[in-house]
Amino acid sequence: MNVTIYDVAREANVSMATVSRVVNGNPNVKPATRKKVHEAIERLGYRPNAVARGLASKKTTTVGVIIPDISSIFFAELARGIDDIATMYNYNIILSNSDQNKDKELHLINAMLGKQVDGLVFMGGKITEDHTREFKNASVPVALAATIDESGETPSVNINYEHASYEATELLLSHGHNRVSFVSGPENTEINTQKLKGFKRALKDSNISLDENIITTGDYSYDSGLEAFDQLWDVEEKPQAIFVASDEMALGVIHGAQDRGLNVPEDVEVFGFDNTRLATMVRPTLSTVVQPMYDIGAVAMRLLTKFMNKEEVDEQNVTLPHRIIERNSTRDK
Repeated sequence: MNVTIYDVAREANVSMATVSRVVNGNPNVKPATRKKVHEAIERLGYRPNAVARGLASKKTTTVGVIIPDISSIFFAELARGIDDIATMYNYNIILSNSDQNKDKELHLINAMLGKQVDGLVFMGGKITEDHTREFKNASVPVALAATIDESGETPSVNINYEHASYEATELLLSHGHNRVSFVSGPENTEINTQKLKGFKRALKDSNISLDENIITTGDYSYDSGLEAFDQLWDVEEKPQAIFVASDEMALGVIHGAQDRGLNVPEDVEVFGFDNTRLATMVRPTLSTVVQPMYDIGAVAMRLLTKFMNKEEVDEQNVTLPHRIIERNSTRDK
C-alpha cells in the first residue's frame, strides 16, 4: 500500500502543508516539528512523489541526456561528468541512446520534453536545422557536449578540434615524414570537418601538397580502423605515419599494421584522438590528443544548471583546453 502525505501528516499530528514544507526544504518550520515529520517519514517509509512535486513547483529536478552510443568509452566518460554535476546540484538524469540517428534524436528530444525535464544535454553528430528548430522551440534550456552547432546559437562545450588536429599532424611531420595519412570520422559532422581542416593546414604550413589518397573515413569503430589501414596500405606510396580521429579507430589501425607483420612505430607511426582508457591498454601504448571528456560533460551540465536557475552566464560556447601526449606508438624526433 502506498504511503501518502496524508498518512505522514496524521502520524506526525501536523497539517499536510507542514509535511510539504519539510519535504521541499522550506526553512519556515520549527526544528522540533521538522524532526517529528522526518521521524514519521522514516517510520512509514514515505517516498515523495516526484511527479506530483514537479507539477506543484513546475520543476521536476530531472535532466534529459541524449547520447549517441551508451557503450562507447568516450561517451560513457562524458556521461559520468554530467551525472556527477547533476547529483551535486540535486538533479536526476534520464539517459537515452540515439545511435546517432537523426530521426531517433528528434524523437528523443520531444520524448524528453514530454517527460517535463527541466533541461537537456545533447550529444550527437551533425546539428541540422531540424535540431536547431527543436532546441529553439523547447520550453527548457539545452546544452551541447562535444557537439558543435555551426550557428553558435545553442550553448555548447567543446575543445578546439581544428587546432588539436593541427598540433597532432605537426608533431608527426616534425619526425621527418612527408607522407602522413588521416583517418577521419563521419564526414557529415562539424567536429570532423574541423579535424580535417587542422590536418590540411598542418600539411600546407609544411609545404606538403595534399594527396586525397592519404585521407580515408571511418565511423569511430575498431573495425573501421582495421579497414582504413588496409585501404591506406594498399596504395603504391605507403604512409609513414597515420593520424586517426579517435582512439578506438587507432587501435584498429595498429592491429591492422601488426596483422601485416609491421612494427609500430618503427614501420609506421600511429596517433589517436581522445585519450580514452584504450590508449594505455593497447601495445604499443597510443600517442594521442587528450580531450577532457569528463570535464566536457561536467562543464556542460554546470552550464545547463546556470540556464535552468537563471544565473548569469558569461560565455555560452565554452572551449576547454586540450593537450598532446606522446606514448610508444610514435617515435622521438
